[in-house]
Amino acid sequence: MASQPAPFGPLAGIRVIDLTSMVFGPYATQIMADMGAEVIKIEPPKGDDTRYINAGQAPGLGAIFVNCNRGKKSVVLDLREEADRAALRGLIAEADVFIHSMRGKAIARLGFDYAAVSAIKPDIVYTNCYGFSRRGPYADKPAYDDTIQAECGLPYVQGLMNGEPGFVATIMADKVAGLTALYATTMALFHRERTGEGQEVEVGMFETMASFMLVEHAGGRLFEPALGPAHYHRAANRHRRPYRTKDGYVAALVYNDRHWQAFVEAVQPDWATPEMATLANRAGQIDYIYQRLGETFLTRTTAEWLDLLGRLNVPAAPLRSTDDLFDDPHLNAVGFFEEVPTPQGKIRFPGVPTWFSKTPGRVAGPTPELGRDTAAVLGERSGD
Repeated sequence: MASQPAPFGPLAGIRVIDLTSMVFGPYATQIMADMGAEVIKIEPPKGDDTRYINAGQAPGLGAIFVNCNRGKKSVVLDLREEADRAALRGLIAEADVFIHSMRGKAIARLGFDYAAVSAIKPDIVYTNCYGFSRRGPYADKPAYDDTIQAECGLPYVQGLMNGEPGFVATIMADKVAGLTALYATTMALFHRERTGEGQEVEVGMFETMASFMLVEHAGGRLFEPALGPAHYHRAANRHRRPYRTKDGYVAALVYNDRHWQAFVEAVQPDWATPEMATLANRAGQIDYIYQRLGETFLTRTTAEWLDLLGRLNVPAAPLRSTDDLFDDPHLNAVGFFEEVPTPQGKIRFPGVPTWFSKTPGRVAGPTPELGRDTAAVLGERSGD
């Protein structure tokens, strides 16, 4: 048998059977792999659909798939076939986590619902990644990032800001739900560590994003009786955007009383009245203040504003592109990017954003070609 890589990360020794696809589930299990878990990705013969999205160095290795499935093992099983279902049952017997993103009825038809899986491995942590909780009337609705954004009110509040509803330009629902599936699964593992008990976990994208949106946008509806609409006006204000300067843009938050006082003393805008000295009073006229700040920022260059605001210790940043991140001096200084050699060429992965003094994670390794590890994983189990 080939030598195994040295263990690393806080999840070293945890084996994950991953039946997820697209981004929601794979993002959760990618982080598990980066934290040291052995993640065995079960794919149908055609592979995960994201293999074929975006540019890639080889067919079936598109950028989204490569980023969300690095360091995993790819095992191809056709779960319509009894022999392959039996192989999966064998893998489950030696696993700590079973995670899937099928609809409840579909996973049950295949014979891998929680009752069946826990009968094989009673202490397993079994995580369902659903669009909607199966306990409600939306249970069987199909769900993708765009539709979940719409369901949770995100395009609505974007419309309050921009005059027309719109999606945010990132697959936020998939990724926030993926992070939620990660923490829910690891919490269940922590419970198992203390008690020996496995359990079933359910993560709904809709419920996750409703919780996410209502952190600030619950507003007056948080109270009974309601004290106002479910809306945080500052966050969705139509003037809240990077400020245009003489030669570009700058993001700045002249927000708390200390920031405000320092800004007013240094810039001396003629529209800043004494009544604006407190955050409570500014919140009541935020539309006007944002509008006037926008006019004020037009009077200097981006570099001039960044220099001044930096000296005042007012939060400010230049407007960067996603391309700029790859050359960011801070990210490069902290070793954020990790270069991994693969048979197709080098890949510069965005790395692990957390730091552990005892059990650091790392990019778990290259992304597998479809079915690369089928023979090795199944052979290892059978002793071949």
